[in-house]
Amino acid sequence: MDELTKRFLRFEFQKYYEKAEIHAPPSLNMREWGFIQFDPMPEIIMRRHKSFGSYGEMREYLTAMAPAHCYYSVAYYAAPAAPVMNRKEWKGADLIFDLDADHLPGAKKTYSEMLEHVKSETLKLIDFLTDDFGFYENNIELVFSGGRGYHFHIYDPKVKDLGSAERREIVNYIRGRGLSVDSYLSKEAMAGDYGVGSKSFKGMKKVPEKYSIKNQDTGWGKRITKYMIEYLVKESEKDEKERFNNIQATPTEKKKLLEISKNPDALHDIEVNGRLDFFKAFDFRKFFKQIIEMAADEVGVDAGASVDEPVTGDIKRLIRAPGSLHGGTGFIAKKIKLDELENFLPLSDAFAFGKEEIPVRVGKPFSFELDFKEYDLDVGSYKIPKYAAIYLMCRGVAKYGS
Repeated sequence: MDELTKRFLRFEFQKYYEKAEIHAPPSLNMREWGFIQFDPMPEIIMRRHKSFGSYGEMREYLTAMAPAHCYYSVAYYAAPAAPVMNRKEWKGADLIFDLDADHLPGAKKTYSEMLEHVKSETLKLIDFLTDDFGFYENNIELVFSGGRGYHFHIYDPKVKDLGSAERREIVNYIRGRGLSVDSYLSKEAMAGDYGVGSKSFKGMKKVPEKYSIKNQDTGWGKRITKYMIEYLVKESEKDEKERFNNIQATPTEKKKLLEISKNPDALHDIEVNGRLDFFKAFDFRKFFKQIIEMAADEVGVDAGASVDEPVTGDIKRLIRAPGSLHGGTGFIAKKIKLDELENFLPLSDAFAFGKEEIPVRVGKPFSFELDFKEYDLDVGSYKIPKYAAIYLMCRGVAKYGS
């Protein structure tokens, strides 16, 4: 990045910080702050161990310095400005989740597609946080990172003292790691024609128990139950040759699964009561194990791959300050209400700069999409909207001026 471009970006960032609303975290004076300036780029130097006594002091610093990136600690410290970590005296930490499109398995190619994918995983995580963990919405802060995903800040006092191991267990839960058949399936001896000591039924394996789903109305029990019903219905609608081909099952077992799929009473009994009486004389344990594995894969937060696990487990992490600018895009790290996420459009709603056209020099061919417009630029000079021009400059693709 040349000096003229750096000066232009610092000037534009400074104008933003003069009027912007920066969302200060609770106990601001107990946080360590860190900054990356435009000056040392492309060499990235984090200037850490900064603290502020008030919101006004923090605002004055941002306006004066206009950093490319602004972070604060998830931890609370007695001495946040201490120059070495062992002198800061850790007092607790917020619970943080970082969902990043870079960590998605089989990530889509375009920026907009990746952001749409990570949004769907973010919606899943909201469900886990509010339903399974019972966090109140006013203790959850959701922020578009300004880059490739979303951050969650959980300010609930119950999580403040959790260590790294406990925080990793939370990630394991939302991933669906370690879900076992015995945790969600109860069994009891079954009497009757196809019960204990009976002969097998139409070639199927003899099963001396009858099963029911544990906790089918809460947590993973609810998710597994719902997934199983949806799976049965979906598979029943396929052609016979394709039906139930993604599980290990005999032809007789597949026939029995189809009968259950077409039986509204059976599906209702599973959903409402967790009862599996219609699976009599069926090797249900084997089937249920496969259902659990598929549910963890599809219902979990992208099997956890989009959740940056080290971020959640790090109780001394620095995270981007909500309301600050992302020096790699020029977008706002924008705070969003939970019920606004579904309609949030990061590639237009997170712009910090306007649509007036300014000159840039593109140094290499680059294609991108912003504000529902597709750009396919070759090497050369252009006049494009300021939000797009600053995006290219922050990405290192273009320089300021004609």
